[in-house]
Amino acid sequence: MASSKEYLDFILEQLSLLDDIKVRAMMGEYIIYYRGKVAGGIYDDRFLVKQTKSSLKLMPDAELELPYEGAKEMVMVDEVENKEFLKKLFDAMYPELPMPKKK
Repeated sequence: MASSKEYLDFILEQLSLLDDIKVRAMMGEYIIYYRGKVAGGIYDDRFLVKQTKSSLKLMPDAELELPYEGAKEMVMVDEVENKEFLKKLFDAMYPELPMPKKK
């Protein structure tokens, strides 16, 4: 099942307190970049972020989910209504996210 454009638009609005958010469509899903690094994505209308020390600390009770078969588990974001929390989460995660691979 692919993610809906409506859910993507909703999540982008919730991330509007952050600068330099970019999205890339990939096979019916959406990868979310923060300041050039992959921070998470929208998979089957679920907002998932990479597992980092900060994401696990800020969401200790969050479920780990597979974005797609064969992928690494990601952290399911439940507090999608809270823009301030999402800003705090992405800012805390940023230094822990890997740099993009050179092509």
